[in-house]
Amino acid sequence: MEQRSEKLSWWAKVGYGLGDIYGGGSMVVINFFYLVFLTDVVRISPGLAGIVILISKVYDSITDPFEGVLSDRTRTKLGRRRPYLIAGVPLVFLSFFTLFYPISFESETARFAFVIFAYLFFSTIVSIVMLNYNALQAELTLDYNERTALTTSRIFFSTVSSILCALLPLEIVKAFPDVRTGWIVMAVAFGLLFALPYIATVAVTRERPEFQRPPQPFHWKQAFVEPFLMRTFVYVLVMYVTAFTAFDAVSTIVVYFVKTYLGRGEEVSFVLGALLVAQVVSLPFYQWLSKRTSKARAYTVGAVLFVVVMFFSFLITPSAPAPLLYIFAATIGLGSGGVVMMVFSIFPDIPDVDELKTGERREGIYAAMTTFTRKIASAVAVFAVAQILQLGGYLPPIEQAGKLIEQAQTGGFIMSLRLSFVLLPVLLISFGIFFASRFPLTVQIYERLEKVLSASRANQPVDEAEKSELTKVLIG
Repeated sequence: MEQRSEKLSWWAKVGYGLGDIYGGGSMVVINFFYLVFLTDVVRISPGLAGIVILISKVYDSITDPFEGVLSDRTRTKLGRRRPYLIAGVPLVFLSFFTLFYPISFESETARFAFVIFAYLFFSTIVSIVMLNYNALQAELTLDYNERTALTTSRIFFSTVSSILCALLPLEIVKAFPDVRTGWIVMAVAFGLLFALPYIATVAVTRERPEFQRPPQPFHWKQAFVEPFLMRTFVYVLVMYVTAFTAFDAVSTIVVYFVKTYLGRGEEVSFVLGALLVAQVVSLPFYQWLSKRTSKARAYTVGAVLFVVVMFFSFLITPSAPAPLLYIFAATIGLGSGGVVMMVFSIFPDIPDVDELKTGERREGIYAAMTTFTRKIASAVAVFAVAQILQLGGYLPPIEQAGKLIEQAQTGGFIMSLRLSFVLLPVLLISFGIFFASRFPLTVQIYERLEKVLSASRANQPVDEAEKSELTKVLIG
């Protein structure tokens, strides 16, 4: 068999990257606007809105791991991952449209039930599509730096999508005299934006035939327990969960921070856009830094910048100079860009570590855990923020003639909002920095790992002493 080149074409990188328009953009719409949509448009209480998302995560905790196992054990002419991406094209659109449909049942209980159904439907589709998309990345190349380049592509499209999703949803809504019509049009437009790129992703990517050997008998302990005993996976999972929970908390709170505290609600989309533009601008720097040092070191640089800058939010008051808010948002974007890019660059390396121990390729189960923990992070952040709003005494806008009129908030609510905006994300991401400083999979270790795995895949003699040493360092 002709050896496959690990260098990827420009088209392969672009085609794969397009798939993360959905992964990045849909999370931005949800984190920035979904809680506001539920409290202000569907008009259910913040407490109930938080419960909706919490119920979804209990559901995910049951279904996500099994979806990953199903993906790993799928065998078709198109491969293991791409059939699910093809099926995702219509389902991504339908689930997103349902999620943001402004149901108007008279009973709050009925509205609550519909929202639960919509969120569970969306959660199922995003799990299946994104875990297969994430799993596909590990198969496209085995080169350490090419994986970083591939991540740069996906994060570029993810962030461009995020910019559109930060700037346009509320602008679309405001373009219509009736707020409910605006949300319906927004749901249709972004549902298509998220669904259609997967046609290109499937067309230009190819899965590795050597990774599609007949699966071994299924063992639940090996699939669901042993990954959490692997040192490398646990470290990167902590780096991932704490960072994204911090980002999601900031993303959710910032809408309320800008519109209720600063009184600049009409600028929310532009503030979020400044953050995301800066995130895109930072990508080449972190790609360069990871090559010069390591992925974990580049992660740490971004995370430390994020933590330091968050404390400067105490200087942003309603009387502060107008540009200060945008400078703050852009600097936060420069820090978060490194964290986002590096953590997604590290995850494709994890199945290689797993192969060292099991001899199998289980990208699906690790992608499922990644997708699951991503949603858990988002749910925890949104649920916590919802409870802060509830306990702080948030007063929702009053609807008059299809328009939403803001109410003045209490001093106690504003104080709880400002403190949670800073302290919650700083505490969380500090844990990620701690584990990044101890992350064992360096460039040098990865090169040694690939030599052992290449010999094993080719049925050649393996240096058992080297394998034992790598197992001790990476797995524990």
